[in-house]
Parts: sequence; structure tokens; C-alpha cells
Amino acid sequence: MSFSELGLSAPLLAAVAKNEYAEPYPIQMAAIPAILAGKDVLGIAQTGSGKTAGFVLPILQQFQKKKVAKNRFIKALILVPTRELAVQVGAVFAAFSLDLPRPVKTLAVYGGVSINPQMMHLIGVEILVATPGRLLDLLDSKAMDLSEVDILVLDEADKMLNLGFKEEMNRILQLLPLKRQNLLFSATLGKDIDTLKEIILHDPVKIEIEQEVENLDLIKLSGYRVSEDRKGPLLRYLIKENDWKQVLVFTSSIHKADAVVHKLKTNGIKALALHSQKSQGARTEALRYLKSGEINVLVATDLASRGIDIPALPTVINYELPRSPKDFIHRIGRTGRAGVPGEAISFVSADDEHHFRVIQKKTGRWVDMIESEGFNLKGY
Repeated sequence: MSFSELGLSAPLLAAVAKNEYAEPYPIQMAAIPAILAGKDVLGIAQTGSGKTAGFVLPILQQFQKKKVAKNRFIKALILVPTRELAVQVGAVFAAFSLDLPRPVKTLAVYGGVSINPQMMHLIGVEILVATPGRLLDLLDSKAMDLSEVDILVLDEADKMLNLGFKEEMNRILQLLPLKRQNLLFSATLGKDIDTLKEIILHDPVKIEIEQEVENLDLIKLSGYRVSEDRKGPLLRYLIKENDWKQVLVFTSSIHKADAVVHKLKTNGIKALALHSQKSQGARTEALRYLKSGEINVLVATDLASRGIDIPALPTVINYELPRSPKDFIHRIGRTGRAGVPGEAISFVSADDEHHFRVIQKKTGRWVDMIESEGFNLKGY
């Protein structure tokens, strides 16, 4: 199936092609027609399954038929659990709305930065991507109005509940009009999600995408005990000493990914970053460069890494450990695919020791640790 069969308009199909989306993912094939039909949707899918474009595209198409909203009266609200995801979703809206006949202004708001610029940028915004806490801050400041919201998206709802946003979400729901289209996406179903589903969804279309089962039997696991200040030199040492040509490195933040890439380039190693502040086109290009051998190292964050598929990728490195055992399995599962063995290496600082033991226990995979203190990393 192609995007042209999903009911999208010609301008959006042009935007899809411009952003180098080839074929729709399963969740997009199911969600886009349902959302265009005005249905509520319950989507159960992991991060990286393609769900963001699955709701962004039909929402933008619906806005082509809507009257321009009154200033500071939001028409579509997308709630997300983290700043990184807010930035990522906002970037997808921006990428697909550039050349639409009816301009649609989108804004991503989140905590950890000054609220005043966000308040100023709310002028003319019709689609708002927000973390719950910052949204309530803006509402308390009377910077916007939610009384005319007619599309609500809860993205990664399970994470929002796990991060303690239940009270904030309940407050926000009370401020919304009763008549609206509701789209709920979650990686899992559970008691809290079932309750939330009953509260906000009306006769929803249920879409469930099975999680990819990782084959870990072909993956050799190893770990290096290393202090934080020696991680960079150790990474460069391993790449050069082993003459690695294709390496996927994971960090826990955008800032760290960019810093690692900068140091690699400074030391003569071809590298690019893959994270949520990169455009879809830039991410696609970076992945293509690694596959073709034009770069040796791709440094990725978890939010941008879902869906990375590189045949016969030999090496994955956890420069920083992931937050959860599930993310650890996902990361190392980028190697050891299609019957080809691979190696997954984790850098473990003294502060990480306990967390790494928990990861090993919950995944049932125990790792032999290598002491790196005696390595001569001078010049790396």
C-alpha cells in the first residue's frame, strides 16, 4: 500500500515525498483513514512504529477545511511526556505543513526553559504540542484558551502516567470541550490506560501493532568499566584499534550526541548525529551514509533510534546506558540481525554499576566486564 491510497490530499502527498517517506508503516495504514473519518483511535504501538506521522498527516489535512482559529484559541492539542518528544512531534508538524495551501501554525512547549518566549510565540498557534506541566503553567498565566479544542492527542500516554502526570492530565481534560476527536497512543495496555481509555474515547478504532521480537542469540555482549572523562577517548580507541567501519553509538541526550560527534570528527573519524532536532530528511540521509560507508559512526538518541534497521550492522555501543531494560534490548537488537552475528558494548561508570546490574537481571543477559583503567588512551 502507498500513501496515495490512504485518502491524503495532493499537497500532503507532496510533503510526504519531500520528506522521503517511502511506504506507510502498518499503524499509518490503519490510523490515517480512521482519523480522516473523524473516528476516535486507540493505538497500541512502540516508539518508532511511525505513529507520529500517522496522526500528524490526517490532522493537517483536517485543518485545511477548518476556519482559522481565533488568536490563542487552540484547536488541536497534543500531549506528550517529555521535552524531547515535544520537539520531535513539533518538528514533524512543521516539516509536513510547510507548503500547504492553508498555513497552520504549530508550537511545541515544555518545561526547563523560560516560559515568556513560549507565551509570545503562542500568537496565531492552532496546533499545540505540550508537556502537561508546562501547558498548565501557560493556562494559569491565561496565555491561551482550550475551550475550542476539537482534536486531542495523548501520545505515549503510558509514559505520562508512569512519570506522574495523572493529576495534571485530569486537570487538563476538565478544561476541554466534551465534543472532540480523541486519539490515544500507548506502548502498552494496563489498568490506568484502560481507565483513561474509558474516560476519553468514544467507540474507538483499536489499532495494535505487535512489538518486534529481538533475536539476541547472535549478539555478543561486553562491558567496559570506564570513568566519565575517559568514555570519549575509549570510544575513539576502540574504533581505531579495531578498524571498525560501521558503528551505532547510543547516548541519552541530544547534547551528548552532538558532543560525541564533534569529538569524533575532531579526531578524524567520520560521524553524524541522529536525534529529534534533526529533520526527517537529515535523519534519512545520516542512516544512508552509515549504510553506504560514507561515515563510520552514527550517534543516536533513543527517541530517534526506533525503526533503525541496518542489515549486518556489526557493532552497537551504549556510550550511556538507557533508562530501562526494554530500551537496552531495543538498542542491542540493532545488531545480530538477519542471521549475522554482532557485538553490543556498554560503557559503565562507577555510578552506573547498580543500574547495569538491574538491566542484566531483568533481561537475563549477564555481561563480562573489562577493566579499561590500564588502557593507554593518550592521543585518543
